[in-house]
Amino acid sequence: MKDYIWKRVVEVSTYIARTRSTVREAAKVFGVSKSTVHKDVTERLPKIDSQLAAKVQQVLETNKAERHLRGGEATRLKYLQEQRGQVQEQAHSEPPVGA
Repeated sequence: MKDYIWKRVVEVSTYIARTRSTVREAAKVFGVSKSTVHKDVTERLPKIDSQLAAKVQQVLETNKAERHLRGGEATRLKYLQEQRGQVQEQAHSEPPVGA
């Protein structure tokens, strides 16, 4: 394994373990694809540091168990924002009282 890959694997894994972030969040922070992050932490990391791999695996399992909740929350917020936008549009389109 090349040095830069080894270094990235350790940095990404440490970040995920420390912040409990998702694979997508870590990918954005490190400027790589989520596929790369996933391969780093599931295939490459166990060969480098088994203890860190166990910590990261626990975070990934927690995130996987919670993903349906995150998705539901994102959808709820989306519809709330759309609803607020419609209310504001109606308020701006109604003529003033007494006009």
